[in-house]
Amino acid sequence: MQHISARLINSLAFSSIPGTTLQEIASSRPKGVAKVVLKKGKTQLFKDGSPMVYSGAVDRIIGRPPPRTGDIVLVADGTEKPIGWGLYNSVSMFCVRLMQLEEEATRNPPCALNVEKLLEARIDAARELRKSLGLPSANTNAYRLVNSEGDRLSGLIVDVFGDLAVIASSAAWVEKYKQEIEACISRIDEINHINWRPSVEILKEEGINLSDLKEMRPSACPERTKVMENGIFYAISLEGQKTGFYADQRENRQFISTISDGQKVLDICCYSGGFALNAARGGAVNVTGVDTSLPALELAKENIVLNNMDPGRISFLREDAAEFMKGALSKNESWDVIIVDPPKLAPRKKVLQSALGMYRTLNSLAMQLTKKGGLLMTCSCSGAMTQSGMFLPTLQGAASMAGRKITVLRQAGAACDHPVDPSYPEGAYLSNILLRGAASMAGRKITVLRQAGAACDHPVDPSYPEGAYLSNILLRVL
Repeated sequence: MQHISARLINSLAFSSIPGTTLQEIASSRPKGVAKVVLKKGKTQLFKDGSPMVYSGAVDRIIGRPPPRTGDIVLVADGTEKPIGWGLYNSVSMFCVRLMQLEEEATRNPPCALNVEKLLEARIDAARELRKSLGLPSANTNAYRLVNSEGDRLSGLIVDVFGDLAVIASSAAWVEKYKQEIEACISRIDEINHINWRPSVEILKEEGINLSDLKEMRPSACPERTKVMENGIFYAISLEGQKTGFYADQRENRQFISTISDGQKVLDICCYSGGFALNAARGGAVNVTGVDTSLPALELAKENIVLNNMDPGRISFLREDAAEFMKGALSKNESWDVIIVDPPKLAPRKKVLQSALGMYRTLNSLAMQLTKKGGLLMTCSCSGAMTQSGMFLPTLQGAASMAGRKITVLRQAGAACDHPVDPSYPEGAYLSNILLRGAASMAGRKITVLRQAGAACDHPVDPSYPEGAYLSNILLRVL
């Protein structure tokens, strides 16, 4: 209550001060601030909140010497009136990452043109959001604290694993303000260790010299740790994929535990066994996980021991996903529940067409292995696929290839600690669709039984999308 009262008093204090414009604040600086002027007709997009100012939207840059990568700049409309401020990049196709709009700066002058103060405010807001979502909790201490554009810190991701924070950098400004970011995170009471993970390939496009990215990991930072998610323990290697653990699938993994009782379950591209472990915890009689990565499978096997699970009921195999499924088909094997969660097959739009074929092939094989009336949970973590809207049509094509009829029971995305800014829909990358196999003389067809909104007793035929009427969206008002 005291914390809330202090924030309220602070807010009232600012509201009593006449608004100070960004131009006035910038003019008070000894060296001034460069101004990026937008082309006619481009202003509204960014006033509406789009955080990435692409180079094609820029008319001219005012300021001598010209701004350098990582510098604070004003972003202005065609009349040179500032609409906000951001961080400049002289190399990237996104020449400015907008940090604050004019109206926000007027309401909160301490953060205006001040990266350190803004970082503190945004990270504090991100913490408060996670607390309101019940994270961390007695059963879960692995979660995403900062989700880039979704938390209005474009290019910065922070995952928390117990007392360890993994910071993933994918923007030049994040590298420039590394010390300030680490200082903000280290002030969080439960954080004792920080691991910095630069996204090397993305940072190349930001103009970052790779020789400057030698990681200075504190000697006390462990290379491995242990976390708990929904009551299940996981060993995590900080040398593993992404930040070391996929917290985005948390809610989907828990859902698998609710549908696995008495079932035979196959987890394709299982990584460290997240879905497989949840299936076993949910009462599956037999669980098989398949992956090509030996380090991931070693973690998965370690996780069996960590959770005191019966190794005779859950096992992990090292094999190519497609080859395993082809071999299983040749032996007439089948499963009640199958999960297919491949790595990012379409990292960019230009490879989407070739990726569609891979998604179609994998899912066609999985559909053929799913028992009649069984369930297939299939995923795509490729933003290009999710944003194209092609995932469900691709699954329809896979069903046709397999000579099967399927029904869509559930569509989901990343867990709620992965917020998405609606003005930057590219932040929505994960698709998770639960399918049910059904009998049909003419093969298989698709119907949607549940889509984020309507309950499962309101089926929708995807060939008649007009039947989907209900949208249910939880928004956070800033």
